[in-house]
Amino acid sequence: MDERPFRAQGYTRKMPRIVRVAVPVPLLRLFDYALDPGLAAPAVGARVRVPFARRMLVGVVVDVDDHSDLPTDQLKPVAEVLDVEPMLSAELIASLGWAARYYQHAIGEVFDAALPTLLRSGRNLPQPGIAAIALSAEGEIALGKAPRRSSRTSALLDLLGRGPLATADLDQRLPGWRSSFRGLRSRGWVSECRVPSLPLRDTPTPPPPLNAEQQAAVDAIRDRAGGFAPFLLDGVTGSGKTEVYLAAIAETLRRGRQALVLVPEIALTPQTTRRFRERLGFDIAILHSGLSEGERASAWLAAARGEARVVLGTRSAIFVPLPNAGLIVIDEEHDASYKQQDGFRYHARDLAVIRARALGVPLILGSATPSLESLANVQANRYGLLRLAHRAGVAQPPSLQIMDLRRKRLDQGLAISTLNAIEACVGRGEQVLVFRNRRGYAPVLFCHACGWSAQCARCDRPLTLHRGAARLRCHHCAAETRVPTACPECASTALAPQGQGTERLEEVLQQRFPQVPVLRVDRDSTRSRSGRDAIFDRLDVVGPRILVGTQMLAKGHDLPNLTLVVVTGVDQGLHSIDFRAAERLGQLIVQVAGRAGRAERAGAVILQTHHPEHPLLRALIGGGYPALVSGLLGERRAARLPPFASFSLLRAEARTNEDVCTFLQTAVDSARTAQPGILVHGPLPAPMPRRAGYQRGQVLIESSERATMQAFLPDWLAGLRLLKQARRVRWSIDVDPVEMG
Repeated sequence: MDERPFRAQGYTRKMPRIVRVAVPVPLLRLFDYALDPGLAAPAVGARVRVPFARRMLVGVVVDVDDHSDLPTDQLKPVAEVLDVEPMLSAELIASLGWAARYYQHAIGEVFDAALPTLLRSGRNLPQPGIAAIALSAEGEIALGKAPRRSSRTSALLDLLGRGPLATADLDQRLPGWRSSFRGLRSRGWVSECRVPSLPLRDTPTPPPPLNAEQQAAVDAIRDRAGGFAPFLLDGVTGSGKTEVYLAAIAETLRRGRQALVLVPEIALTPQTTRRFRERLGFDIAILHSGLSEGERASAWLAAARGEARVVLGTRSAIFVPLPNAGLIVIDEEHDASYKQQDGFRYHARDLAVIRARALGVPLILGSATPSLESLANVQANRYGLLRLAHRAGVAQPPSLQIMDLRRKRLDQGLAISTLNAIEACVGRGEQVLVFRNRRGYAPVLFCHACGWSAQCARCDRPLTLHRGAARLRCHHCAAETRVPTACPECASTALAPQGQGTERLEEVLQQRFPQVPVLRVDRDSTRSRSGRDAIFDRLDVVGPRILVGTQMLAKGHDLPNLTLVVVTGVDQGLHSIDFRAAERLGQLIVQVAGRAGRAERAGAVILQTHHPEHPLLRALIGGGYPALVSGLLGERRAARLPPFASFSLLRAEARTNEDVCTFLQTAVDSARTAQPGILVHGPLPAPMPRRAGYQRGQVLIESSERATMQAFLPDWLAGLRLLKQARRVRWSIDVDPVEMG
């Protein structure tokens, strides 16, 4: 990579004819291109189309100059300047440059990851404004005359009769409106248009009074509004962290600044979006992978122009330009989904710290179960601590009960006493959440006659049975096949599912409680946008209801009618070899438990386990999450594990195990002689030694100091790229890995 500092936006020099471009290729350097006399020099941060090898690629200008280290006649010309104004600000260019260096990734691919897909392609940009739907002249005439075809069509016409509505607004007001829109468009009654950011038609909802803890947190954030100030907002579930976010955002808006809010899951955005819009009184920009390319690009550009005052998104929204930045919020900061697990392996939470420092704005990291990394930063006085120790309003913490499953009869993983508790709960007109962090019908399909089980031929792992789709699917490589009618080994038809997934629990609960709606919430049931919206709209319906879900339901959902949570599959997390397993299981249990009793009615949580005396469970029962993490921090410090050490993980995979081992052993040999303060562990088999047909292995690099790790990695990795063995494997480096496999 070219280490010359990136020049600030607006840099000019007499007749600059050389542009230095970040090109999306896996090489750690910038590339010089010549400007033909007919082209004006692009601004730093603008996109250009350039030739590379035999392709035309879209890159980002990070420097303009009148000199190159290469002879001018060897430079290829810029084919096209795509932007008049810079697409990326000087701050964002600098932050991306830091990320490329820290995560040891090709700078062109880092810049590429920061842009929405539409902008990477170089295609025409969407028009300014917000995508909206409006009645045509014919539609206005027909509004009062035509018979209504369906209730949703009627509702859509009534809404549009008041004026154009943003599509994002319609998503909140009328889920599933697009099918009615297509029918009305075919008649010429409605059309797509673009409008400026419009306030909602409804009066903004006034905020509730803040309690003393919430007010103290808001005051502390407001007092530091003029500069970089990272805060850990450590609030128990139901303590009103979102109200603190909203109050801090309102203060930011009063100062004429922008706010960026990140959530870990797409599933959280509809409820959060609705709450923000109702409170703030205007449309906010949404950024997540469930949107179309045009929608994502429009929201990104609205933020870049300063039009979007509040941006809400998932992990990649950390790259959105913020010309008038005033606040960054990371909700559920502990969540592992903020770490990108392939390609450019960045952590959005950590990049938020870098960007907040560069922008000079406060940063709020919120969680009921803070990561050990953030707690260690509080202990080191790097972050301020804001505590919300009590639930907001009249809500009380749920009671936790350990259900000892030993010697108890189970019905598909549920104890009879658990089923009785569910029956009593729905009998009172309340709602229940049955948590199982395993989707599908059953994790194993086996033959009762000969013992055969369905395995993925590419991963050496069991295939999961999805009965509704009549498919066997690998949750590791996405391979799938039909469900056999007979055993392929002995031809017996005695094939039986073993174990329970959410689909099977849904079935057994529907059979046990036929008069009660049972709603399954997992990645299978929420895969489509319309399906996801419909399910989350049904979550708020009053009345008895049983929810069956995975960790999607553990994150931030406010379900006021839910009073009982049943956690199944606890034992799977008690015996993991991953040093982070105890932290994650504790976070998961506390987060799931926190869905219960968030309103007037008291909540209860049942933890089903065969290990009722396990120290982790006893710590949670006795002292809650603070007691658990206090012990874990002591263990991590004594064992020199993150956050008290720096880890990097070199992964390699190839068709043969010999190629993997040869490459990794060479890497280990070069590392052990490279630099003091570096410990090398390996070569090691990956926790999953074979995936998608590839043999896998890894090497763990450890240092007590992050600076030592950063000094070591560049030269070591440069040497690995020159190895002949490196051409026979696919390898990557993961700095600060959150998954050890």
